[in-house]
Amino acid sequence: MTSPDRPDAANCSSCEAVCCRLMVVLQPEDAIPDHLTTYTPEGLRVMKRGEDGWCVALNSVRMNCGIYETRPNVCRRFVMNGPYCRAIREDYSRSGAAAHALHESNT
Repeated sequence: MTSPDRPDAANCSSCEAVCCRLMVVLQPEDAIPDHLTTYTPEGLRVMKRGEDGWCVALNSVRMNCGIYETRPNVCRRFVMNGPYCRAIREDYSRSGAAAHALHESNT
C-alpha cells in the first residue's frame, strides 16, 4: 500500500499536476465561468487547457487550483494518491519514458 511518506506517493503540493492535464468534461451542475471552458468538436463542454496542456484553472506558480472551492465535480472525485491518481501518474511516467527513448533513438 502506498503511503504519503513514500517518495512515489502523490502529493498535490509536489506533484507534476498530471490530473490537471486530463480532459475535464463538465456536467450541467458545474458552475464554471465561460472564460475557463470550451467545447470539443463533439459538443462536450470541457475545461480549457493552456498551450502547455494544463488546465487553465491551475495556478502553475503555486501548483494549485485557482477555482478549488467551485471546481468541477469530476475534479472533486479525483482523490490525491487514490487508485486513479496513481494509475494516471504511472501512465504519464511510462509515456514520458517512451517519448524520451524515442527521442534518443532519433538522435
